[in-house]
Amino acid sequence: MDSRSNRDSDSRRPAKPVVRAGVVMAACLLLWPVPAVSQESSAPLAIVGATIIDGNGGAPIIDGTLVIEGDRILAVGPAASVAVPAGAEVIDGSGKFVTPGFVDTNVHMSLAFGRGARVEEHAAYWPHHEQIILQGLQLHLKHGVTTVRDSYGVLRPMQRVKEKIDAGEEIGPRTYLAGNIVGWGGPASETFAGLPESEISFFAERMNDEVTLGSGEEMIHMAPDELRVAINAYLDYGPDFIKYGATHHFNYPAPIAFSPRAQRVIVEETHRRGLVAETHATSLEGLRLSVLAGIDLIQHPDNVGNRTITDELLDLIVERGIVCSMLINQFTGPSWQFHVRNMERAREDLAEAEAGERQRRIPPTTAEIRRRVRDTGLPQPGSVMEGRWTTKRTNAKKLIEAGCIVTVGTDNTLFGRGGVAADFLREEPENMEHQLPGLGTIFAIEGLVELGMTPSEAIIAATKNGAIASKALDEYGTLEVGKAADIVVLDVDPLADISNIRRLSMVIKGGRIIDTDALPANPIALDWAAGTLRGSR
Repeated sequence: MDSRSNRDSDSRRPAKPVVRAGVVMAACLLLWPVPAVSQESSAPLAIVGATIIDGNGGAPIIDGTLVIEGDRILAVGPAASVAVPAGAEVIDGSGKFVTPGFVDTNVHMSLAFGRGARVEEHAAYWPHHEQIILQGLQLHLKHGVTTVRDSYGVLRPMQRVKEKIDAGEEIGPRTYLAGNIVGWGGPASETFAGLPESEISFFAERMNDEVTLGSGEEMIHMAPDELRVAINAYLDYGPDFIKYGATHHFNYPAPIAFSPRAQRVIVEETHRRGLVAETHATSLEGLRLSVLAGIDLIQHPDNVGNRTITDELLDLIVERGIVCSMLINQFTGPSWQFHVRNMERAREDLAEAEAGERQRRIPPTTAEIRRRVRDTGLPQPGSVMEGRWTTKRTNAKKLIEAGCIVTVGTDNTLFGRGGVAADFLREEPENMEHQLPGLGTIFAIEGLVELGMTPSEAIIAATKNGAIASKALDEYGTLEVGKAADIVVLDVDPLADISNIRRLSMVIKGGRIIDTDALPANPIALDWAAGTLRGSR
């Protein structure tokens, strides 16, 4: 299960960007191409005459100059106060708009994102695992996402891809990896997918083990001293941060997985290594316990079991400065309109059903009431549950209005909602574009404005706050002297219309200009996920 990609001397390349299951083994012979970057030069690089939006929220610098030396920002400011070094390569930024590179704080680039029986579909792709991961990462970079945090996946192949990117052997965004969601048993487990072990295949069992690396459901049953040893054994594998499941995966039911003192052990040992500790919790009390345990970040705080977040919990999050990584792309823009249409149809169906029930005098069951609330977004007598999508949207607005540190965390994945590989679908799935690598991040940034942020605030959320999420604001996230030269150059002003973040002119990662047209360099999966955004150039 942990085999490396074959990189032998055969230089054959696929005729199409998709490798179907019947021919997938042939792709083992593919060479990975040369990284899609410009020729590295020792000369400084200067962007002159541009409007610079530095990510700190102040007024943009009109007629600004930004100078890059190596992989760092050497100078930034008004043209009158910044000298262009002799011999620098000069880029005319007249009419252009410069922002920090975007950050996505929750993506899933490996093959662990399937659920249930669907994980068997991944068997055909397993020999190409590293290429699949690289493809997804490069699609992010193609759209200006220069940093991603992968919060659930197969750690070891992702680490190998990250090492290649860091060494300059491959091109991709800066990447942080969590591996497993600690306390969950992998993609075909009870905690993640509601599957008892008696109902899964040998392949699924092995995949679960490769994802968890000893950090799975057995941890829920450990005493604190045992858990302290086990979490350190997982930390020894080298994840960049720890995400743990405070509850089971799904909205309902969502039993609490770890006791308060067990959660404190996980957070304490993670902090002892100088790493970020975060949680995935799908109930109000489950999340509250995590906040009290001292977490740094919440994944999906908009989703607390189809309930509106309480003022008490909201105050705790704000008071403690916990980062909120939100699935904005799921309930704004085209995705929200999709859900609205479905809710309208469900309400029409409910009206018909209730008319029939009045005639028959048959009261709805508790399960029926829950389904009605979920599908229609309407409150129902006898249920504490609220509409799934309406509640997420309400919670996101509450978190934004309260002044939480908000980031975009999209669940972007090459394999779609539920981990379905395109090769095994009869047709392109509906309402999927918002979750594709890179594209989903763009939709999420736009969605922040839809929910009440100004364009400037949305850019801060997607840049500065993304760096805060990894305790790396001194390294990147804003355009300041000494920071990494991760830069997006746009053709049109995003402060006038946030959708202008689609109008990419140039992406610079670590001081190197990226040939975005060449990305992904070696696409071997998902022809419908090729990475072009409707309406973009």
